[in-house]
Amino acid sequence: MDKEIKNEEVNEETVNENVEEQETAAEEQTDAADTQKEEKKELTPEEKIAELEKQVEDLKNQQLYKVAEFDNFRKRVMQEKADLIKNGGAKVITTLLPIIDDLERAQQNMDNYEDVEAVKEGLNLIIDKFFKLLAQEGLKKMDVVGQPFDSDLHEAIAMVPGQPDEQKGKVMDCLTAGYTLNDKVIRYAKVAVAE
Repeated sequence: MDKEIKNEEVNEETVNENVEEQETAAEEQTDAADTQKEEKKELTPEEKIAELEKQVEDLKNQQLYKVAEFDNFRKRVMQEKADLIKNGGAKVITTLLPIIDDLERAQQNMDNYEDVEAVKEGLNLIIDKFFKLLAQEGLKKMDVVGQPFDSDLHEAIAMVPGQPDEQKGKVMDCLTAGYTLNDKVIRYAKVAVAE
């Protein structure tokens, strides 16, 4: 029994020692942290200036990297844009190639045809095919005759005097057709307007 009591006393002492060691270690860590804080607080003005200059230098380097990165991005975007402009018409030109083939065949066979009506019909078919293709790309021919004059769509190149009152301000004749591409005017219609 005495042994058991002694063991319990030894265990209590060991536990107490462990607790004291942990408390001492925690106090030492707190003291070390306080010392570091004091050391940081106790920087000389020269040290503070040096630290601030280092921060300024780091910020300058970051800014230079960002400027260089943005400049590279801008150059890449400009190159992509130039490539799009340069090769943007490739799709339309590719779709026009069959019409060019038809025109070349018609030109080659024109001397062999004696029937003018057949040549006209063939040429009309090619023109219709051409306009259908352009319509698929968003091109529309303006229908202007009889419409009120609109300076956003028309360019008046002649005035027709002596027209009835109901015709005044309206387009009488279209001398050059106007076109829109995806609802944006790409060529104004040149028209004669009633006075």
